[in-house]
Amino acid sequence: MDSGTLKLDGKLGLHGCEASRSMNWVWQFVLFRVMVILMPFGVNAQILPKPDTEFGGKIEIMPENSVANWPELVSAPEGAPNVVVIMLDDVGFSATTTFGGLSDTPVLDRLASQGLRYNRFHGTPMCSPSRAALLSGRNGHQVGYGRISELSAGFPGYNSIWPKSAASIAEVLNLNGYNTAAFGKWHNTPVWESTAVGPFDQWPTGM
Repeated sequence: MDSGTLKLDGKLGLHGCEASRSMNWVWQFVLFRVMVILMPFGVNAQILPKPDTEFGGKIEIMPENSVANWPELVSAPEGAPNVVVIMLDDVGFSATTTFGGLSDTPVLDRLASQGLRYNRFHGTPMCSPSRAALLSGRNGHQVGYGRISELSAGFPGYNSIWPKSAASIAEVLNLNGYNTAAFGKWHNTPVWESTAVGPFDQWPTGM
């Protein structure tokens, strides 16, 4: 992190410990595919947040001689892929038919048949840590979630405070012009920040 600018390195900034290395590879692959698609459109996807565009108009003493120029908003280019992350609580990795289990999941089966199937997910297995790991590509301890947020403690890896040094997949996509959203159970906001007064940077709308 340098002067408020997040620069993803050659490994896309996803560095986990040994236990979550396989998950890191999954997110590196996903982010790599997104970057590859964005690059041909002239999008510098590795420097985040993107620098402000320079003023391209003209300012003269007389208003009628001045030329307005609005800043360009960051937007995902046409043809950029949709990214959907689905997480189920309290479901064993091999419970669904998608991964050889007995629970019939025809929709997941259809989705999997049209994409890639990963089988080395590192489970914690707890709600908050699993979500933190899935959203960051890191071990849950690296983003403050060694256990669920209600049991947070004032020690590194357990305080439920997502560090500024770790960007979520949603934040990376958002800074590249994507509209991001999360639906359903969240469980990754510090307890003392989960009221109507915020702050909201660790709410689903802020990550």
